[in-house]
Amino acid sequence: MKVLLVSANRLTSPHPVYPLGLDYVCQAISANHQVEILDMNLFEDDRALKGGIDDFQPDIIGLSIRNIDNIDITDPKSFTGYYVQLAKVIRACSKAPLVLGGSGFTIFAHELMNILKADYGIIGEGERLSLLLDRLEKQKDLSGIPGLIIKGSKNAIPDPWCKAFPRVFHADSSHVDFYLKKGGMLNIQTKRGCLFRCVYCTYPHIEGKNLRLAPPHEVAETAVRFQKAGAKYFFVTDSAFNVDYLHSIQVAMAFQKAGVSIPWGAFFAPTKPPEDYFKILADSGLTHVEFGTESLCDPVLANYRKPFKTADVFQAHHKAVDAGLYVAHYFIFGGPGETDDSVTETLSNIDKLNKTVLFLFCGMRIYPYTALQEIAAKEGQIKKTQNLLEPVFYRPLAIDMDKAVDLIMKKAGSRPNWIIGAGGDKAALTLSKIYDRGFSGPLWEFLIR
Repeated sequence: MKVLLVSANRLTSPHPVYPLGLDYVCQAISANHQVEILDMNLFEDDRALKGGIDDFQPDIIGLSIRNIDNIDITDPKSFTGYYVQLAKVIRACSKAPLVLGGSGFTIFAHELMNILKADYGIIGEGERLSLLLDRLEKQKDLSGIPGLIIKGSKNAIPDPWCKAFPRVFHADSSHVDFYLKKGGMLNIQTKRGCLFRCVYCTYPHIEGKNLRLAPPHEVAETAVRFQKAGAKYFFVTDSAFNVDYLHSIQVAMAFQKAGVSIPWGAFFAPTKPPEDYFKILADSGLTHVEFGTESLCDPVLANYRKPFKTADVFQAHHKAVDAGLYVAHYFIFGGPGETDDSVTETLSNIDKLNKTVLFLFCGMRIYPYTALQEIAAKEGQIKKTQNLLEPVFYRPLAIDMDKAVDLIMKKAGSRPNWIIGAGGDKAALTLSKIYDRGFSGPLWEFLIR
């Protein structure tokens, strides 16, 4: 079959994100089917999409949905209207069945099936599209395919998850050059699943609650392919790179052994690191550490169900800084248990963090399949069956969030290393111009104070 895979994501704030999920899907199906990828980041309007569909004449079209909204209460933006329009364009150009997938779809599968009027949907790992294609081609019964939703059905068969997730990066793919020119950044995955139980997080639903580790040498081989393709930087997209300290060290050592020389970054939980942990990673090329800190008030961290305390954050921070790494911290104000005092305490402790960039998000987005949804429903903020596709933010009981936002913005003031949200359209435009001048990487290191 001729399979067209469309990456719908056009969010470029703070920077364009390479659609690595389609690499996995392509690897799973390309042996038996002819595959073409269309990345919407390459197109300014719908005409190019129409042209791609007309030229390829696909037998089936897969639409990958990554982001539902920008999770920013200070500048909320929903992308569902854009997806509806995209589906209309696809339908107008082709009678091929439309299959939805991606992390955003997995969270809102039934809602998106309905409004996009899709024929099929794949919840969870997109590699399972291969099972659907083979059965459609052979005109076999579709029952029993894990994660499959069929138009008109209300239920999907749950996982199991894939034990292995091999990826082949093709440097000659039509969309790769866009990311090499816009920051030179590509993405890599070393594990799937998450052991943490943060109240707001969708990772356990999307990837599972148990870790599945990629062989370190395979991860390193992909990084080498990035390097040969001209990438200047790569980012590890794991929920937290250090959720398994031993494996992350093994990956770093595999990078060294394979001769990876380009810099890289990852998202970390600020838990207590082993001795010389960040030095080992720095020696393998790590340059950027992004901590999911969320708060610097212990009662709030406990309410968020974080596996660390404020003292751990400072220890991890100093270890990373001492290893010569660029460090950023992400905060979410306004979750369960947040008070005027806890906001003040976090802001006061933030002032004690040296040599860092701070990304401050005001408001905690409520997603399905999370503990936050249960908390909000129990408190009467939402209904148990409420449609959460359009952004809904939790409102802490003991604080006026509007006043809290004003306080946080006043505290941030004009300090360049205090960023509200991801910086918005203005930051994205600035980054785009800097990338056009040949700079690479996330670039927030230039804001460190």
